[in-house]
Amino acid sequence: MVGGAGTRPPRGGEPRIGAGRGRIIQNGLPRKLQGLNDSKQLCETDRERFFAVLTTHPAVSYGVSTIAVDVIDAINILQASLRAMSQALLQLAPIPEHALVDGPHIFSIRCPQTPIIDGDAKSFSIAAASVIAKVTRDRLMTDYDKLYPEYGFKDHKGYSTPQHLTAIEKHGACPIHRRSFSPFRRPNPELFA
Repeated sequence: MVGGAGTRPPRGGEPRIGAGRGRIIQNGLPRKLQGLNDSKQLCETDRERFFAVLTTHPAVSYGVSTIAVDVIDAINILQASLRAMSQALLQLAPIPEHALVDGPHIFSIRCPQTPIIDGDAKSFSIAAASVIAKVTRDRLMTDYDKLYPEYGFKDHKGYSTPQHLTAIEKHGACPIHRRSFSPFRRPNPELFA
């Protein structure tokens, strides 16, 4: 299972990709995971509860990968997400026999894979990986808030809220802002000529 957080256009922070394997979801959801869904559909309390179950269960192994902001700006968010998916899967030992992927194929991994568009809403396994990725990323954004309190990262987690855009307008970019995303990216005038 592979799922991510921060892979769509937030303005700040690195995406987190979670990968996992285990037999916890083999014959339906255990009671402690009832209600597991796409991390974007869950409240923070539920995400944290599921994260605790998933990351401490002896039948579950997981990996989380991050791609630095400057790499995202150099290779684009899709390529960065694919790289992170491969890296997260490689943290699992052994590498899974088959991977369910939220989105397109991960061309660089050496195991069969099934891409599932919007997989975090269709597969419990991918939803579990997306919860691990989202909680990990949200915790990091809360830590970044301590370094850059003027941006309010603990509240919006780097997404394009009015609060965040106002802070960017007032303070400019900080080191974790992705320069390849608006409002930092300048339009290429040749595209409009």
